[in-house]
Amino acid sequence: MQLIVLGSGTSVFHPQRAAAAFWLQTEHGSLLLDCSADAPHRMAEENLAWPNLDAIWISHLHLDHCGGLAPLLFGMKHAPQTQARKKPLRIFACAGTKTLLQAIDDAHNYKLFELPFPLDFTEVSPAQSFEPLKHVTATTLPTPHRPESLALRLTDARGTTIVYTSDTGFAEAVAEFAHGADLLVLECSFYRNKPIQTHLELADAMRLAAIAEPRKVVLTHLYPEWDGVDLEGEARKLWAGETIAAGDGLRIEF
Repeated sequence: MQLIVLGSGTSVFHPQRAAAAFWLQTEHGSLLLDCSADAPHRMAEENLAWPNLDAIWISHLHLDHCGGLAPLLFGMKHAPQTQARKKPLRIFACAGTKTLLQAIDDAHNYKLFELPFPLDFTEVSPAQSFEPLKHVTATTLPTPHRPESLALRLTDARGTTIVYTSDTGFAEAVAEFAHGADLLVLECSFYRNKPIQTHLELADAMRLAAIAEPRKVVLTHLYPEWDGVDLEGEARKLWAGETIAAGDGLRIEF
């Protein structure tokens, strides 16, 4: 598998960090993990095969994670590159996503659900198992962030596993859900003294990593207070495992 960081930042505008989005490339297809407003243009900037995107995952309804979904569908509806497409685009999303899209659709009769190719839309329940891509199985876990927020664990036919927490507060259940993952993509919003319990600061993230024992951790969802801080160096003081600071354009093979 390969993970491409499209957005390592938050809803706060930043010159080097777009809002949350990741492209996961597998042997059998591509999956977009969250879709911020920046994500459609970032896919193009990274020269990814966005007209051939297989599936999308939406973790929760904060706009820095889902605000680009409607524009992406609108763009794919009209883009010359997608007019001959035949295979379905599959969307797997937290509860409430379809209602949000429908409200946007109704506001201007965008006909977002009427694409040149089939659109398969599934709202996923906590602990539900499903197959977003061929030979890739998924399961979910509620996280302490918003009522609909879900972490995602993906495993391919070889047993390679990636866990994407998206936004979360501290909970040992999240670490247990991620236990033994080859790659743990973990939010780390704040350096220290976090102002809100439904996000993580570095000490929280490293406690979760110590319990989960993944092969690699990527820390993402970084607020501007991380500017000028050696995140990887600070992480090593708290956990001996391999920690990678996410940055837009970063590509990780695992």
